Amino acid sequence: MDKKEKIITTAKRVFNQKSYDAVTLQEIAESMGMSRGNLAYHFKDKDQILQAIMDEMWAKILQDRSKSRSFPSFENLHHEVQMYQRYQVDYAFIFLNSQLFSHPIVQEKFKIMTEQTISANKATLLYSIQMGNMHPEPIPGVYSNIAFITWMLTFFWLAQQMIRGEKTSEDAEKMIWSLLLPYFTKKGKERFIKFYGDTYLETIGDPIDMSNFNHHSF
Repeated sequence: MDKKEKIITTAKRVFNQKSYDAVTLQEIAESMGMSRGNLAYHFKDKDQILQAIMDEMWAKILQDRSKSRSFPSFENLHHEVQMYQRYQVDYAFIFLNSQLFSHPIVQEKFKIMTEQTISANKATLLYSIQMGNMHPEPIPGVYSNIAFITWMLTFFWLAQQMIRGEKTSEDAEKMIWSLLLPYFTKKGKERFIKFYGDTYLETIGDPIDMSNFNHHSF
């Protein structure tokens, strides 16, 4: 690992600990045991470090997607959700800072990422219909909305955990499947179970408890 790579790795760690806005070049330099001037020789300001971090993340995303984008499928959706969850941990300071979303360096990449993800989600749904795994769209716009909600669930998963103040046992992927499963055909459910196993549906979420519900109390 060369000096620039070490700076990027250290900066990510410090940003994740304290947030991008709260960290100075001096703190990054001190974390590396080097002078601020030495660090500034490689990166003159934080924006240059942010650009390098975004370039690194983007290269990893492209590499990950190239492994599973030969054709749209349930498996691709699974890999996409898993990818987002990994990067939200590795680059938490970006995904948890809404102010950074409007930063030109971040916004450009995230806009492309969002458009590609929603487009891929739609392709997966269309492919599933063609393969007989899902029923045709019951109401115009439903599947487009699900493609958008699927992106939103994965992209903001870590943020909602932080807002709620706990890391629950809930799973973003299982929530997404709970939206899609009602539209599956018999063939689709069989294929789904073949990929995830017989017991997956039993763990998709907690059933809603109607035992103590009384609509008169509202």
